[in-house]
Amino acid sequence: MKFDTVAFIVFIAFFALVTVLGFVAARWRRGDLNTIHEWGLAGRRFGTGVTWFLLGGDLYTAYTFIAIPASMFALGALNGFFAVPYTVLVYPLVFILMPRFWTICKQRGYVTAADFVEDRFGSRTLALAIAFTGILATMPYIALQMYGIQISLAGLGLPLTVPILGLQVDLPLIIAFVILAAYTYTSGLRAPAMIAMVKDLMIFTVLIAILVIIPLRYHGFATLFNAAAQKHLLHPKTFFDLVPANQQVAYASLALGSALALFLYPHSLTGVLSSSSQRVVKRNAALLPIYSLMLAFLALLGFMAIADKIVPFPGFGNNSAIPTLIDTIFPPWFAGFTFAALSIGALVPAAIMSIAAANLFTRNIYKAYLRRDASEREESQVARIMSLVVKFGALLFILLVKTDLVVNFQLLGGIWILQTLPTVFMGLYTRWFNRWALLVGWAAAMVLGTTLFVVAGNKATTAILGIPIYTAISALLLNLIIAVVLTPLFEAIGLKRGIDRTIAANYEEEKAPVEVVEVGRKALG
Repeated sequence: MKFDTVAFIVFIAFFALVTVLGFVAARWRRGDLNTIHEWGLAGRRFGTGVTWFLLGGDLYTAYTFIAIPASMFALGALNGFFAVPYTVLVYPLVFILMPRFWTICKQRGYVTAADFVEDRFGSRTLALAIAFTGILATMPYIALQMYGIQISLAGLGLPLTVPILGLQVDLPLIIAFVILAAYTYTSGLRAPAMIAMVKDLMIFTVLIAILVIIPLRYHGFATLFNAAAQKHLLHPKTFFDLVPANQQVAYASLALGSALALFLYPHSLTGVLSSSSQRVVKRNAALLPIYSLMLAFLALLGFMAIADKIVPFPGFGNNSAIPTLIDTIFPPWFAGFTFAALSIGALVPAAIMSIAAANLFTRNIYKAYLRRDASEREESQVARIMSLVVKFGALLFILLVKTDLVVNFQLLGGIWILQTLPTVFMGLYTRWFNRWALLVGWAAAMVLGTTLFVVAGNKATTAILGIPIYTAISALLLNLIIAVVLTPLFEAIGLKRGIDRTIAANYEEEKAPVEVVEVGRKALG
């Protein structure tokens, strides 16, 4: 893209603003950042407003602003608009599951889902599997955010590589990466929470501009749908006909699988656990669907790019359709503002994701296996260092996992993280499952899901009996079947359940006494 000085100055101004906020956040709602509860969960003190911005910034990411519209542009509603019903489906699950999860974790001082699993099933090995999955699934999601920053920088016309000592170095992305790493290391979860407020105000400003431009530029939405139908060789009578009949199972499974997976991700759970009360979690389950409306309109940018006959710029393929569209329809100063919003919208979740992955490593790998007597200060220091390492791991996904559509980064993470559902979500209500059966089911599903993704050419849907379906759902079904079949078998041969050391939290924790339950004591004699 052609470099524009005005757009670049506006971009730098807003990027500098959030950088300053990232470091200032260390002094916001002061706490001892040498403890992991303060650095990684901000002391569990965020109220309804801050949690709303934090979760919104956490869940609506470069996936929302770049990946979904790019999928709509390239492949149509099947591979893009499923994100809208999925974010509608997810919040009833949040309202049911997350208040209970928050209560148990608060009462027992858990920082991660793996903390809960270890006590619930009495198994450090199963907790290790959950921690490993969480870290692994977070990597491609962070990679997606960094890819979003890279595309925004390219949209400004900045050179993506700069020759340094004879090597081509991706200097602009590295600078953004270093800034992100520095304020995350310094301020912990407070930094993305504060920046999320600015980011959301910027994104909503862009959204309002889009809602004004779409009707004026195309005389309503019908032109967008007709242009998409012509490109994808469809003849729809209604919007729903944009998904072909033979692809509707794939569409539904993508929506369902993504909805079930979203609040299993470490970064989503970290946002929940930073809340100050169970009531805050419930309120946000009711308020967060506002973002789903925003997502629906942003997704239509893909159809707008089709109607505008956008030709993506080289190097990024269809993923660059939206930055090209922004350069086309907005004046330079507003394009710079929009690219700043997109980049900041990627920085916020990348920070939360790296913090969440670092919490998992510190609590469930380092302290559990390497330094069981680690002090709180040591925990915090290890988590800070690990948050830097995780970001480098995400860079490897950009370099090694090639995909035509960056949305597949997120869908790959969904394939992995969904395999923790039997242990985490079902574990909130039952411990009937044998811990070893859960472990075998998890391992089989992880192998199957990864294999199918690779065999399909780094794509997230595969045909089962001739019917395309989201690979995460296929792997989850195998996971559940193995766990259900092996549980009574393992019990019969003497592989017992572990002692349950969790608190059986009453759903209305503020109103009812706490009851301690140790279900496995009699089974172990």
